[in-house]
Amino acid sequence: MYGRGPGESGPTEPKGSGMHGEYKVPGGKLVVVDLEAQDGVLRDVRVAGDFFLEPDEAILAIDRALEGAPVDTDASGLAARIDAALPPGTQMFGLTSEGVGVAVRRALAHATDWTDYDWQLIHEGPQSPALHMALDEVITAEVAAGRRPPTLRVWEWGAPAVVIGSFQSLRNEVDAEAAGRHGIQVVRRISGGGAMFIEPGNTITYSLSVPESLVSGLSFADSYAYLDDWVLGALGDMGVKAWYQPLNDIATEAGKIAGAAQKRLAGGGRGAVLHHVTMAYDIDADKMLDVLRIGREKLSDKGTRSAKKRVDPLRRQTGLPREAVIERMIESFRGRYGLTDATVTGEELARAEELARTKFATPEWTARVP
Repeated sequence: MYGRGPGESGPTEPKGSGMHGEYKVPGGKLVVVDLEAQDGVLRDVRVAGDFFLEPDEAILAIDRALEGAPVDTDASGLAARIDAALPPGTQMFGLTSEGVGVAVRRALAHATDWTDYDWQLIHEGPQSPALHMALDEVITAEVAAGRRPPTLRVWEWGAPAVVIGSFQSLRNEVDAEAAGRHGIQVVRRISGGGAMFIEPGNTITYSLSVPESLVSGLSFADSYAYLDDWVLGALGDMGVKAWYQPLNDIATEAGKIAGAAQKRLAGGGRGAVLHHVTMAYDIDADKMLDVLRIGREKLSDKGTRSAKKRVDPLRRQTGLPREAVIERMIESFRGRYGLTDATVTGEELARAEELARTKFATPEWTARVP
């Protein structure tokens, strides 16, 4: 069993003008790659990490397979080179050929790592659904422009809501009469994906607003797994074995517990990614099915009779109060990457309030796809 660690390869001290890339394989271990790019090909490739690999010489075969590869080879192409070069009977633990390929692409893209930043936490009082939509856009734009550091924002909901994806049809997703009867606001977010049914005490929502360089070299799908990894660890610490389920779900053996969505924003030549996640702490399944049309269709297609069979709330799985789940998530993030308490600035709030009034609370935006 072989695992070449950071101390052996010295990845924290890139050599000369070399490039350095890191990637944690979803559900696996960290892969570290140091390399040079000369005359359009990879040179002096060195793969390391805390994975396990047998036989020992397989690590050298991986390095040799990547040597001389054209710099524009995608992760799948790099993985194919590795697979063709591995000794017969090679066993990988916490490592995949594709994961090595992704680490190479991140090195070439000069990707940054979570620990390169001074992260800030925003966790304030309840706010309206439209204002939450606006805050996501404003804060992520500030990160894109370099005026705000990467930010984890934990939401508190001021009212029940249905949040539909940017491209969803309003009338296909929501029963307007039922929503009105239950006092549920309908808002449209800037990211794609499906509808989310929100009740303040039953929902945990958070946003990550991060520089685009954090996900450089990752495919769109891989970026979901990468940005969800920390919360899988936090759930594991609470006794919940969860995993990323492509494209944008977090699930356990008991069912889906969360859905994620993303939006890329440009700004000052930097760019940023908004990655937000809504988790079910508890659920009123009957009310959800009364309000969401798509919920009825999905559940019918899957042959189930109750949303409780598809969504399994964290309240039951953790046995913890909602506030305790949130606090443990925050402390898990803080322990991994550091986290400084912060607030929405007065200027950001003013911009968000104006954006909520002129965009997110308007029927023109909410019904832009009727």
